[in-house]
Amino acid sequence: MNTLIIIPAYNEACSLGRVIDRVRDVRPQDDILVVNDASTDATAQVARRHGAAVITLPTNLGIGGAMQTGFRYAWEQGYDFVCQVDGDGQHDPTFLPHLFEPLLRDDADLVIGSRFLRKQGYQSTSIRRCGIAFFSWLISVLTGTRITDATSGFRAMNRKVLAVFARDYAVDYPEPEMLIVLYRYGLRVREIPVIMHTRQGGVSSITLTRSTYYASKVTLAIVLGMVKKC
Repeated sequence: MNTLIIIPAYNEACSLGRVIDRVRDVRPQDDILVVNDASTDATAQVARRHGAAVITLPTNLGIGGAMQTGFRYAWEQGYDFVCQVDGDGQHDPTFLPHLFEPLLRDDADLVIGSRFLRKQGYQSTSIRRCGIAFFSWLISVLTGTRITDATSGFRAMNRKVLAVFARDYAVDYPEPEMLIVLYRYGLRVREIPVIMHTRQGGVSSITLTRSTYYASKVTLAIVLGMVKKC
């Protein structure tokens, strides 16, 4: 497989080196790209020191802009498969082979690692779990596909999904909204169980104010996305 692992990172110097090393231990054959989202710490230097390719953005774009940068790079470089792994250490690279299995069998176009299918490992805070449950329920009802972890960024995809994401990707808090986009394109989404961990370093950018904005913005985007489908 011609595969790229994309790691979006904003001020993740404390945890990023361990993440890169663990990914390489599990998937030594894959290329690794760190999209440095205008970090103010040593994120870019750590990434290069651990052997990853680095794209440094001149200004902070947030997770959506950082990931679309990676998707466009992957598309232009001709990668067949792409996987997103967060730079904070929450995603366990030992599950990477399991994410790719449905893609190789052509059973799915996007595979999501869900922490809720078996309810093992870190399950997030109670407030965030409520938000995740709401979006998962809403998307499941609207698309007819059972989704348990709509906000998970631990995802692998084939070139069909990559073509969509390189061209059309939400600016902020993109994961739930993009599931509706894929539904509109008739692409197949599947979840597999994974175990996630607590953040290994850095500080989450999701505050109470951002969470309120997130809930309102994404709900509206999902509804509008389904209107376009109709």
